Amino acid sequence: MNRTAGTARTTKETDIRIKINLDGRGDARLDYPIGFMAHMLDTFARHGLFDLEVSAKGDLEVDQHHLVEDTGIVLGLCFAQALGEKRGIRRNGSCLFPMDETLARASVDLSGRPFLVFEAALSGIPLISASSFQTDTVEDFWQGFTSAGGIAAHLDILRGRSDHHKIEALFKAAARALRDAVEPDPRSAELIPSTKGVLV
Repeated sequence: MNRTAGTARTTKETDIRIKINLDGRGDARLDYPIGFMAHMLDTFARHGLFDLEVSAKGDLEVDQHHLVEDTGIVLGLCFAQALGEKRGIRRNGSCLFPMDETLARASVDLSGRPFLVFEAALSGIPLISASSFQTDTVEDFWQGFTSAGGIAAHLDILRGRSDHHKIEALFKAAARALRDAVEPDPRSAELIPSTKGVLV
């Protein structure tokens, strides 16, 4: 089974190219101009055991919204392409992920029907490091990912203080949940996991 895909999106605002291998080792090769988001993509690859290549440019002189949201869209498209008709997968997954004072919960269904519930209780205050990160773009990323990937996802912070920890714990929880969802199910190797006979 070759569950790999690559796609690109070029607009007047962004130029993004992503390749993914769902059956990888968690290796990430990232050329991404937003440091914190690059860290989240690396975290996503590592905890999902997805091999990920990302090259991205965007109109950061405007703000980070376009690039972060479009990254989610392209990553979601790659997921959908790599899964194909989704034959023989477990289809759904969930994870509770603790990170210090924060507890994140992610539940996903590769149903073909996109829906996002995002309850992260973020402050909206940018994270300041070598460069600032607009925390309000995190929901935009996941909205783009779920919409393009045909994924229903519930992403919640059950408790926490640090926005950094909340965002990172959600990326880890989501990656683990997606890792479970794409996992081949040996009991239904030739079956599409739906009474409809199709997941689109």
